[in-house]
Amino acid sequence: MGLRRGSSGRPATAAAMYKDSKQPLNKRIDDLLRRMTLAEKIGQMSQIERENATFHVMRNYFIGSVLSGGGSVPAAQASPATWVSMVNEIQRGAMSSRLGIPMIYGIDAVHGHGNVYKATVFPHNVGLGCTRDPDLAKRIGVAVAAEVRATGIPYVFAPCVAVCRDPRWGRCYESFSEDPKLVQQMSSIISGFQGEISPGDRRGVPFVAFSAGGGRPSVAACSKHYVGDGGTVHGINENNTMATLRELLTVHMPPYYSAIIQGVSTVMVSFSSYNGVKMHANHFLITDFLKSKLRFRGFVISDWTGIDKITTPAHADYTLSIKLGIMAGIDMVMIPYTYTEFISDLTTLVQNGTIPMSRIDDAVRRILRVKFTMGLFENPYADLSLTGELGKQEHRDLAREAVRKSLVLLKNGKPGDAPLLPLPKKARSILVAGSHADNLGNQCGGWTITWQGLGGNNLTAGTTILDGIKRAVHPITEVVFSENPDAGFLQQNHGRFDYAVVVVGEPPYAETFGDNLNLTIPAPGPSVIQNVCGGSGVRCVVVLVSGRPLVIEPYMDAIDALVAAWLPGTEGQGVSDVLFGDYGFTGKLARTWFRSVEQLPMNVGDAHYNPLFPFAFGLETHPYKA
Repeated sequence: MGLRRGSSGRPATAAAMYKDSKQPLNKRIDDLLRRMTLAEKIGQMSQIERENATFHVMRNYFIGSVLSGGGSVPAAQASPATWVSMVNEIQRGAMSSRLGIPMIYGIDAVHGHGNVYKATVFPHNVGLGCTRDPDLAKRIGVAVAAEVRATGIPYVFAPCVAVCRDPRWGRCYESFSEDPKLVQQMSSIISGFQGEISPGDRRGVPFVAFSAGGGRPSVAACSKHYVGDGGTVHGINENNTMATLRELLTVHMPPYYSAIIQGVSTVMVSFSSYNGVKMHANHFLITDFLKSKLRFRGFVISDWTGIDKITTPAHADYTLSIKLGIMAGIDMVMIPYTYTEFISDLTTLVQNGTIPMSRIDDAVRRILRVKFTMGLFENPYADLSLTGELGKQEHRDLAREAVRKSLVLLKNGKPGDAPLLPLPKKARSILVAGSHADNLGNQCGGWTITWQGLGGNNLTAGTTILDGIKRAVHPITEVVFSENPDAGFLQQNHGRFDYAVVVVGEPPYAETFGDNLNLTIPAPGPSVIQNVCGGSGVRCVVVLVSGRPLVIEPYMDAIDALVAAWLPGTEGQGVSDVLFGDYGFTGKLARTWFRSVEQLPMNVGDAHYNPLFPFAFGLETHPYKA
């Protein structure tokens, strides 16, 4: 049997420059590209779900990338070692192909390594924006990168740098702010994920700090969702963003400038449309603007079945969708399940001249550039040396710090009354009430263990807000928890409680499932507020756990103090740290708090700006002196 040959006719076994790490990056890319057949190139452009990524599929289709969708795991409550084993087995399939090009495994890590049992779950971006602390964001990026690498994964679909202009959007909690400048500042998390780019490095070139041999573990990052995803009509997910080009460039584009300056490796395209044109088919914004004008040199990836949705209904004309998506400038296509159809159709489109080979070569060159930059060719396999990073105490301490700094104090005492916060730790008896006081899943929100998230305390490891309160108070203080106390309970216990903490909010959700046109506090939240704060005679603080501002004005007179806790994640003790005065309140609203949904969309700088609490509002308290 003779030597197998690449498309150039060069023997695959000839001395391979691309395997020599001492060679310049572009020479390695050129050498490998010259050796590749069309099938190998199209394989590199394909990203499939891990369920389909068998050894034989990886080898025979030359698959370039694999992902875990939300909640897609090797086993329930899988250990880091189980993850590493799975990723390495998939990698073995890729490495056994003719040219041995390593695959890149990607996963959503939008507020920590959320798919993974016992990972540290940080506050969602809506809370982090209120910290206004780019250094904190960067430190979180470092911690998340370490936890992701602990499971053998080198690539994250994060951060979301959407500028959410309408809180009715189900992804609003993935956005740092309505203000593009603040989103730009918080995009520093990219340098945490990837490492710090050197001042002399070329702008637009992907950068991932090489972490072999004891350096800090880094991952390739992904800025998403390009572009305008936070500006759709009525905040409807995957809908149409209507704006002039100037509006798009001043509101939604700035975070991408910051991402590219930091050497972001990849950019994910949005499901949404811009002035009626699907972003997945937008040649002007992907190729002319992102690649040519901004000189982005990493690769552009589609969202989950994103090219299918170019047509309505989705997948109605898949060949057309592939043509429009690839010609728009998408380099890697997230095709979790229909990869054989994608590969077949794209092959035909190239062979019949519809898609030029130059477009394929551009896509593959970009993918290889990221893989070489990451050191994947030198270190394709993960080991178990980082498994101790997952959920480790230093990361939980950092998450707890992030919770403290993200809390926004909106009210502290009724007119003429003394402030209620910070609460005294020493009391006879206190009441803790509400659906979110003792519910880890509710405080983590979506993208936690499962795609949509789940309520309850069996999800993962962490501390609920109630746990934090019990740890914070003096040993003599009685803590009474009642999830949904009615008027009878409060009458029975009249005079018993020194004060009450009511913790209510939204159930977990993600993406379209979170779209909400009324933004009221879900039941039984309003009745708990009314029963405890309205008529019991007990001074009460309401802690609102939510992915966005909600309608709160009708309850303001009854409430003594109000705290926006957003979606704090696994470290609920960060809430009690501030409620009880170990730390002061410092958070400032990164979003306008509206009075009624009829005002929406309403953002800082608008002509008719009449919020309940304006952008950047936040009362402060001083910590108790020890």
